[in-house]
Amino acid sequence: MEIGGIFTAIIIGLVIGALGRLVVPGKQSIPIWLTLVIGILAALLGTIVAGALDVADTRGVDWIELALQVGLAAVGVSIAAGAYGRRTP
Repeated sequence: MEIGGIFTAIIIGLVIGALGRLVVPGKQSIPIWLTLVIGILAALLGTIVAGALDVADTRGVDWIELALQVGLAAVGVSIAAGAYGRRTP
């Protein structure tokens, strides 16, 4: 992977994290940096899952891969919000 590909993956991950947070209903009391990290991880994991399901390379926009990534980000944000919300200050 080239350096440009890594930057592109990070930027896409940031967008995926934001979309994942928007999909989850209610207010999530987690910091934005955690949302962005979850988005990056969800983007990478979603790409791996899409490759395993053989839906990663389609003509046009990879809607299935994008849906997997956003879904994984939403699950990650939900888990993080639940775990982060239980912390005592």
